[in-house]
Parts: sequence; C-alpha cells; structure tokens
Amino acid sequence: MMKAIKRLLLLSGAAAAMAGGAAQQAQAQKSDQITVAITEGITGNNPYADSVVLIGSIWCQVYGCLTRWDFEKGKFVPFLAESLEPEDDLSWILTLRADWKRHNGDPVVAADVVHSIERSRNDPESMSQASVQYIEKAEVLDDRRLRITTTQKMATLPNYLATMQITSKKIYDEHGAKVADREHPVGAGPYRLVEVGIGSHIVIERVDDHPMVQPTNPKRIIYRMMAEPEQRVTALANGEVQIAQGIPPQLVSRVQQLPNATAEMVDSAEAMFIAMSPKTAPWDNPKVRQAVCHSINREGIARAILGNQVTLLNGPVGAGQLGFDPAYVSPIDYNPEKARKLLEEAGAVGVAVDLYSPVGRYIADRQIAEAVVPMLQDVGFKATLQTPEWATLWTNVQRGETPFYYMGRGNMLDPSPALAQYFETDASPRLKYSNPDVDALLQAERQEFDPEKRVAMLSKAMTAITEDAPACFLWLHKLSWGVAKGVDYKPSKADRVNGWEIHLR
Repeated sequence: MMKAIKRLLLLSGAAAAMAGGAAQQAQAQKSDQITVAITEGITGNNPYADSVVLIGSIWCQVYGCLTRWDFEKGKFVPFLAESLEPEDDLSWILTLRADWKRHNGDPVVAADVVHSIERSRNDPESMSQASVQYIEKAEVLDDRRLRITTTQKMATLPNYLATMQITSKKIYDEHGAKVADREHPVGAGPYRLVEVGIGSHIVIERVDDHPMVQPTNPKRIIYRMMAEPEQRVTALANGEVQIAQGIPPQLVSRVQQLPNATAEMVDSAEAMFIAMSPKTAPWDNPKVRQAVCHSINREGIARAILGNQVTLLNGPVGAGQLGFDPAYVSPIDYNPEKARKLLEEAGAVGVAVDLYSPVGRYIADRQIAEAVVPMLQDVGFKATLQTPEWATLWTNVQRGETPFYYMGRGNMLDPSPALAQYFETDASPRLKYSNPDVDALLQAERQEFDPEKRVAMLSKAMTAITEDAPACFLWLHKLSWGVAKGVDYKPSKADRVNGWEIHLR
C-alpha cells in the first residue's frame, strides 16, 4: 500500500513538473503577450456603449481618440488631432494628423469625426452623449479640417473630445453599425481589435508600424474581467495575468511577497461618493442629505477597512486635480449628533432608505457599504443594503433609477465634465440634481479661458455642491496594481492600461 502511495506521489510530482515546464514553455512562447485582470466586463463591440474609463481607453487604443491627457505636461494634448484651436467664442477648428492611417490604409478624415460626434449623440446604445452635449454642430471644411460649433463658449472642449473614439464613416455607410463594429473594427490607434467576449474579455494586438508603439510594448494584450480581488491576486501569483487592477489593502502585502510580482501604488483621480437624488423623497430635503454625510465615520472606515490607503476628500477632488483648494475645510464632517438633529428637523426620523452598492467593482465596496448601513441606522434612518449585479446597478444609475448609491466617478483630473454630468441641471439623469447657483458657476468655468479664473470658479462650484450635499464625498483610493516582474508599468491616476505605456524586459 505504501509503495503504491509513493509511486502515486512520484507520478504526481512528475506530472506537476511536466505541467510546470509546459507552463513555463507556454509563457516563453508568449513572452510578447500580457494579460491584464480588470474589474469590469465589456458590454459588446459598440465602442460608444461603454462609459467606464478603462474600457473607453481600450477603445481609444483601437480606434484612436482626438485628444489625450499628458501627465508630464498636465493637460490634454492631440492624439488623432494635430491641433484644436478656438476660432471665436463658439467655434473651434480641428485639424487631423496627416501621417496616421487606419489599419486598412484608409486615412482618418474630417467626415469620420463628424460621423463619430453624431454616433455619440444618436446611437441607441451610446453612453457617450456627455462627450458631445455642448456641440451644436460639426462641419467638414476639407479632408483634414472641420469646424466644431459649441452651444456656449467652451474652454473645456479638448477635455470632452478625449473620450470619443473616431470610427469610420465609410465602413459604417457600407455595413451599418452592428456589422461595422463586429466585423470591421478598423481603427487608427496603436492596437487593433482581435476579439471581444461580452462580459469577459477583449483582446488587442500591436500595430507594429504605428508611431506610438515600440518593439518593447506588448504584441498582444488580453484584458480579462475578474471581479473578485482574490481571483486577481491568485491569477497574478500563478502567472495567468501580468497586471492586476485593484488590489485591496488586505492583499497588498501578499502581492509584495510574491516571487514573481510586486505592487505598484498610485493615488486615484476617482472620487468615491454616496449619491442622493433630490428628485426622490426623502433626498429632496437637503437636511436629510446632510444628515447622511454627517453620519458617516470616514476616518473609521478608512482605518478599519481600507488600511488608511485613501486620501479623505473635502469635496469632489483632491491634491493634483484641477480646482483643488487646500485651504477649504468642508463643514460636512462626521457628527452623528448633528445628523440626528437634522433628521428630526426634517421630520424624517425612521425613514426607510435602500443603499445600493456594487460588489467587486471598487475596493472593498461591499464591506464599506455594510459599514455605512449601521451608521445610518444609528442616527435614525431605517437603512437596508441592496447589492444587485453590477450590470443591473450601473444601467439603473445611468437611467436615473437608483436614488441612493455608493459609487466612484473616474477621469477627474479636470473635473469639469464629471461635475456637469452629475450636478448640472438636465446634463444627465444619473442624479437629477438641480441648483441654479451651481449651474451658473459650471457654465461660467467652461467658458473661461484664463486658467486662474477658471480654477477659482471650479473651486466655488465644488464648495456649493459639497455643502448642498447631493453627494457625500468620501475619499480617493490609493490604488494598488499587481505587476509581474519583467513588466515595466507605472499605473496612472487616470485608471488606464495603455499598451504604449507597458514595456516588456
């Protein structure tokens, strides 16, 4: 019997060694390929149907966008555009690069930009309307130039155009949207689309002669949806993935101890907040909203759940983001007694509320929401936690059908579009908040070309939003990414994984 067991163990060991050797060989054969574990899935082949920052950045790698954020320069710079210059108060002249072609050799022409603006606005599946909401019209001047006319004076137009992919009008006209997206995803970005697995993965491949890429960039990148942090860390440890998004604080030390990977830290530009829609009772009463904010012990949650791997916020933005005022201290502090008093004054003691939270989308999201619920109960709310599937929750938030939820808003290096999206009257249905004073400030800052004056207006708008409390601004996560040894990748605040920023040793 013992001999049989020993024989079995020897055979198992040999098999494991063979499997390990095979795995190493497979890895060697794919040394120019990496897999990135991400927290969100792909909704489909339509590049306009995803509003998540990281997913949108993948589509920009494929199709190309007009502008992009340059972290070294601290501003938006041309991408497919050669230049974007104001012509007068309402008009901009956009000139496309002459040296970039689509992956099939076709040029990117001004008609493609006009087409993409209209698709962002009118495609039934589009989640990109916010990118074009201030564009009144776009007209072709010649193959490389077009005039964009805005509904108001817009200093922030380059910001809005950074998130819009430029698809081919010619291919769309020949095949229609669904066939064009699925069978002819011909872009002008540094990577071409290989495969989309709805809800699971997207595969892109380097365009070797593209001016943005180098031989050290990955030849192929597989973005795999892995919702659970343990799954991402285990995959990193096993060599299944080479970059893992969103390592929670309790797993960072484990990643740092891995022989084949390390943890790279970066401050996020994604504000985490609890939103309350004033179009729905009891959130139509500012005292009830303020009571929520006063009830939340942010410092306690940061210490007990997040390992203090956060920067607490005094408003929508933190240091390094446009409009941040280091001297401002929010009056909406942790004060349960004040919260109880505000609820009493509002006649809302015992009011039933459902707090909605994603699970696995953000760092420790469920645990945070579970900690917030008893804090709400302690000050007089009858609070219940709801944790629907992410796809359902996100769809309902975008439709304005979720009145009370915990979430984040990324891409807030320049917060102007995000502030308009959530806090300007009728800008989007996500929050249904309306405040004439905030509207006036947000409209004014978008029109101000003087940087100092614009920053002052942004700061004033954010103070007004913070104190009226349609949202409780909580923190910026200190994001940890798992990165395999042999991969040079420094995460950015923008929460993107661009192939041209990854180098393989």
